[in-house]
Amino acid sequence: MSSVKGKRIGFGLTGSHCTYDAVLPEIQRLVDHGANVIPVVTFTLKNTTTRFGDGEDWIKKLETVTGNKVIDSIVAAEPLGPKTPLDCMVIAPLTGASMSKFANALTDSPVLMAAKATLRNLSPVVLGISTNDALGLNGMNLMKLMATKNIYFIPFGQDAPSKKPNSIVARMDSLLATVEAALEGRQLQPVLVERFRD
Repeated sequence: MSSVKGKRIGFGLTGSHCTYDAVLPEIQRLVDHGANVIPVVTFTLKNTTTRFGDGEDWIKKLETVTGNKVIDSIVAAEPLGPKTPLDCMVIAPLTGASMSKFANALTDSPVLMAAKATLRNLSPVVLGISTNDALGLNGMNLMKLMATKNIYFIPFGQDAPSKKPNSIVARMDSLLATVEAALEGRQLQPVLVERFRD
């Protein structure tokens, strides 16, 4: 039996549009394993159209997969702390901008509010990073989060070291295993993995 069965899992998506296709099947896996997944999106996802798709279309896909209405405002996300708590909050993909804000206690999006609300309850927050500057200026924010209690990382590595040496992307197919470990208070290991493929 999966340890996510019957759990309320918040799932936040920030503005790394190229990563949504890799994340959606992992949301489906959580649902298939019996989790009640509550989708939460940033204003960037909701309001942006890119070559990877339209924001409103992604919201429809999230609501179809999870069977739950997307939380798309800070006001709607705040009750995830005191009134309707989550067992775990996932943010995947987590952009460099949102990582920087989270590490410095800035709560200016529904996703970050949901994460703050979850930490308030001493419940785990799982991060799946996707950023071009994790090994640059954002490195100190990455390390700050890695050293913070109740925050766990989907294993990650460099995705294009020759072209983008500061870029780090999580291995999204390890998301379910990371959540299961986090619910037990463990960081899935190894956290630093080979992400680059020739």
